[in-house]
Amino acid sequence: MLLQEPARSPYDVEFRLGDFPVRIAWTFWLMAAIFGYNIAVSIDTIFLRAYELWSPGVAMLLLVWAVCIFVSILVHELGHAVAFRMCGIHSTIVLYHFGGLAIPVASGQIGRSPSRLSSKENLMIAAAGPFAQLVLAAVVVLGVRLAGYEILLLPWMIRWVPGAVGGEPILNIGTFAMVNCLVWPSVMWAVLNLVPVWPLDGGRIARELFALGGGTLRQSLIVSLIAAALLAAWGLANQQVFLGILFASLAFGNWEMLQSLGNWRRY
Repeated sequence: MLLQEPARSPYDVEFRLGDFPVRIAWTFWLMAAIFGYNIAVSIDTIFLRAYELWSPGVAMLLLVWAVCIFVSILVHELGHAVAFRMCGIHSTIVLYHFGGLAIPVASGQIGRSPSRLSSKENLMIAAAGPFAQLVLAAVVVLGVRLAGYEILLLPWMIRWVPGAVGGEPILNIGTFAMVNCLVWPSVMWAVLNLVPVWPLDGGRIARELFALGGGTLRQSLIVSLIAAALLAAWGLANQQVFLGILFASLAFGNWEMLQSLGNWRRY
C-alpha cells in the first residue's frame, strides 16, 4: 500500500511528545528538501532582488523550511492522535516521505478498539488533523496581520478572507521565512488531505458521511476513484509530476478495492 508505515532504519529519529511516541523517518527530510528547494530559492530571490536586502542563502532558508514543515505536519498528526485518545485509543505518530501517519496501536479503555469506533468517531478523527493544521495557519496569519504585516506567500484559497491580504512587508528574512514557511504548507497540506480520495483524510471523511447517510462503501470508493483520476490528470497536465503520480497511484488503489468488493448488492 502506498500510504503505509515505512520500515524502521538506523537513521530515524524517535522521541516522545507528552504521551505520544513520534518517529521521523529519514525520508521525511528528503521530502522536505525536494519540496522546499524552490520555495527557498524564491525567498532568497525576493530579498536579494525585490527588497535588495541580505539573505543567508538557499541552504539556510531550506533548513528553516524543513523545521517549519516538520512543525506543521506534526501538528496535523497530533490532531489525529488527540482525537484517537478522546475515543480511548492510543496511537503513535510517524513522519515520512508522504507526510505523516497517526497509527492506532492499543486501546486505552476496556472494550475499545479502532474496529469498534462509530462513524461519528471516525469522522472526528479524520477531520482533526486538517483542522489542527488550519488552526495553526490561522493563528499565524492573525498574529501577523494584527501586527500590520503582510504574508507574501499566501495560498490563493484564503486570499478572499477579509483582512488576510495587505500590510507592510516583513523585512527581517528570518521572520519572513518562518511565517511564510509555516502558513503555506499548513494550508496546502490540509486542503490536499481534504480531497475525497481514500485513504486521505478527505476520503475517510467521505466514507463516514456515506455511512451516516445510508450510502455504501462502493459509492464512496466510486467518488474517491473519480476524484483521484481527475487530480492525477490535472497534476500531469500542469507539470505537477509528483501530484500526478501520487493521485494516479491512489486511483489505481481505489480501482483495485472496487474490484475486490464483488457483487455491489452485498454492500
